[in-house]
Amino acid sequence: MRLIVEKTDSLQGSIEIPASKSHTIRAVIIASLAEGTSVIKNPLTSEDTKVAVEACKALGADIKQNDEWIITGFGGKLKQPQTTINMLNSGTSAKIIMAITALGDFKATLDGDASLRKRPMQPLIMALNDLGAEVVSVNNNGCLPAEVQGPIKGGKTQVDGISSQYITSLLIACPLAEKDTEVTVTNLHEVPYVKMTMQWLDKQGIKYKQQNFQKFKIFGNQKYKPFEEMIAADWSSATFPICAACIIPNSDVLIKGLDINDVQGDKAIIDYLKKMGANITIEKEGIRVKGSELHGTELDLKDTPDALPMLAVVGCFAKGTTKLVNVAQARIKETDRIRVMCQELSKMGADIRETQNGLIAQNSQLKPSKLKGHHDHRAVMALTIAGLAVDGKTEIDTAESISVTYPTYIESMKKLGAKFQIKE
Repeated sequence: MRLIVEKTDSLQGSIEIPASKSHTIRAVIIASLAEGTSVIKNPLTSEDTKVAVEACKALGADIKQNDEWIITGFGGKLKQPQTTINMLNSGTSAKIIMAITALGDFKATLDGDASLRKRPMQPLIMALNDLGAEVVSVNNNGCLPAEVQGPIKGGKTQVDGISSQYITSLLIACPLAEKDTEVTVTNLHEVPYVKMTMQWLDKQGIKYKQQNFQKFKIFGNQKYKPFEEMIAADWSSATFPICAACIIPNSDVLIKGLDINDVQGDKAIIDYLKKMGANITIEKEGIRVKGSELHGTELDLKDTPDALPMLAVVGCFAKGTTKLVNVAQARIKETDRIRVMCQELSKMGADIRETQNGLIAQNSQLKPSKLKGHHDHRAVMALTIAGLAVDGKTEIDTAESISVTYPTYIESMKKLGAKFQIKE
């Protein structure tokens, strides 16, 4: 699907932000591991969360999806999947499900689409093997497809923290191992996502100890319990309309549904933009964003790699120089987002260049262009915002990827006045 974007003079009105993908995936998997029936209210229904649901069903959970999701878990007693578990494009789901599958006393195969097959799984594979499983990358490249033979028993391991998803996977699976597990984390990034996982464990009464996010001791032979939980709105998704309202002159937008106190790291977008001079206020009804004159600055995105595509665009519209630093892990997401954003914004005439761990963007006079979305939902959404702020028509392909995390994005932006046109 192609998305045609035309210059929009201002954005006006209010929108609701959909539920958090990260919270929804954790909720589905923990409910599936629990003994009993859980209720998930306001879940995100997207391509990535559907993947988590189908994987949990394959492992024995009973899941009914209506306005609320009713999940009867398998209580740690997994059944062997009848076919390969296809994780499609969901990196978060793939890593957690790999660790969960390793709890079972059987062999199962996990696979994904072409993009997911390029994303590194080796740190998690090595950790699970240290803990008693036998996990093999079928193509011997540290990626999917992978054969998983459990069960993990517990023990000691070390894992690279370049992706928080490796740590999250172990934190969720290891309480159900027979013995205690000790995990040493090196090269820690994305701390807020680890905090999110710990918050879910705390609500469950799971016992563990941690030292500065570098050492974890997870006590074994524990159980998850059924729960009822309302899923918070997604700050990662909110990044796009918030930034759009900042860079498009005369805009006045109210973003509803967000919790400024939620553990999600991407709420830092408010601080990043205020540092650049944005006009953002927290009101009782939501977060009000008005068009602003932004100035470049240096932003450390170690904890918020998902913000890089949108902030790369913001940097092109801010006066002076914007430096996005300490975010090398953005290269191992759905795409190498550092390379992709530099490549596509350069087509629009941006003065932007890659560094090893980020991007440097100068204020630029962008022009419309035909752009590739690279099947990356965050790259596509970021490029649509760039298109709204330049004269003429900008075309982005693979726009269907938006449904991975923000299925109502086009509808929401059009409600604010964005000139979007879909072409199949």
